[in-house]
Amino acid sequence: MIFMINDNPCSMKTPVNIFWFRRDLRLTDNNGLYHALSGKYPVLPVFIFDTNILDKLEEKKDKRISFIHRHLEKIKKFLENRGSTLLVCHGKPLEVFHTLAGKYTIQSVYTNHDYEPYARLRDKQVRQFLETKNTSFYSFKDQVISEKNEVLKNNGDPYRVYTPYMKKWKSELAKSGIPCYPSEDLIHNFQPMAPALDVSPRDLGFEPDRDDIPPGKPNKKKILNYHNTRDIPALDGTSRLGPHIRYGTVSIRHLVSKGRQLNGQWLNELIWREFYMMILWHFPGVTEHAFNAKYEDLDWENDEQKFRAWCGGKTGYPLVDAGMRQLNQTGYMHNRIRMVTAGFLTRHLLIDWKLGEAYFAKKLLDYELSSNNGGWQWAAGTGSDAVPYFRIFNPYIQQQKFDPEDRYIKRYVPEYGTEHYPGPIVDHKEARERALKFYTTGRKK
Repeated sequence: MIFMINDNPCSMKTPVNIFWFRRDLRLTDNNGLYHALSGKYPVLPVFIFDTNILDKLEEKKDKRISFIHRHLEKIKKFLENRGSTLLVCHGKPLEVFHTLAGKYTIQSVYTNHDYEPYARLRDKQVRQFLETKNTSFYSFKDQVISEKNEVLKNNGDPYRVYTPYMKKWKSELAKSGIPCYPSEDLIHNFQPMAPALDVSPRDLGFEPDRDDIPPGKPNKKKILNYHNTRDIPALDGTSRLGPHIRYGTVSIRHLVSKGRQLNGQWLNELIWREFYMMILWHFPGVTEHAFNAKYEDLDWENDEQKFRAWCGGKTGYPLVDAGMRQLNQTGYMHNRIRMVTAGFLTRHLLIDWKLGEAYFAKKLLDYELSSNNGGWQWAAGTGSDAVPYFRIFNPYIQQQKFDPEDRYIKRYVPEYGTEHYPGPIVDHKEARERALKFYTTGRKK
């Protein structure tokens, strides 16, 4: 199924360039869009709800669909107020471009890079098809400051440890500076078109749902105080920009500029994201395998009952349970608690990190393959620059340090402290000793 605008014979014959929105849902400081609008031909903007992705989503009230729809509507209304529109399609990207090529005289397609394995295959297929139509395909760097081979060791190898990568990243940025692509100054170069048909989540087979995500604007006060508040889950002390970064509703160049001006610790978190993207680019096998090969054959217990207790926030460990319930209810989990819950699943319950990673992938509004995979392998001790196997978070100590008044816990686990709250499903001391033995002897081979 594909949603198209009403046919307009004049517009169909006019040569156009297409800009393909993906993880860049904004009209400002958009690299690929800037280059498209700077070209010779008017630009037809397109977004594709990719059924290769949507068909794998289990939740019919997926907040991510509502979030994307909300920002597409903003772009669409802005353009329609200026005599153009956003064409929103639904289908397999290759089939969509077959249809578009039959309806429009397309000179070139512009977009921004996406680095995930599926996206790379998708873009290769679309590029190859367009070549058969003598249509050019141009892609640009937009969702990161540094990509692919731009930050490497002096010998040309990719980094495996964050800190030296971070230092080299900052060194390279100091040399090159932060570019700007004022696409907002070229709005007049969009193709004049009649308003397009609306595409709602229901048209896609999903139920609309509130995403409850704060606006995608960096809060100066929060960023300035980030290093003091970032580990306290009861506080509104983080930027909450994750989904906006994931879907590009805000420019990463703008955010990095803010980080450099306001708070180096916050900037370092943005660099962690690029570090994991670099890892995924150079080591795509991490999506299925441990980055550290010596942990590939760990014989995980994968107790189904314990996994369900973890998923539902019913482990008897209050900080773990609060985090999982926050995730299930809101699609968000505080970063400190992500480390606690992931460490608990892998170290205390000896459940494969891939199961936890997949659960987060279903639930997180800011889900990003590289960061999710990197974070889980870090917590499990199997990844790049990971927590060593002998460092096992004590959930009780984490609770005392970061939620001493139980404010965060009671927000999501109201029965905590009553007879209705379950006892712990494992004993911490016993689980720790078991994990130490497991990581040294618990291999299949």
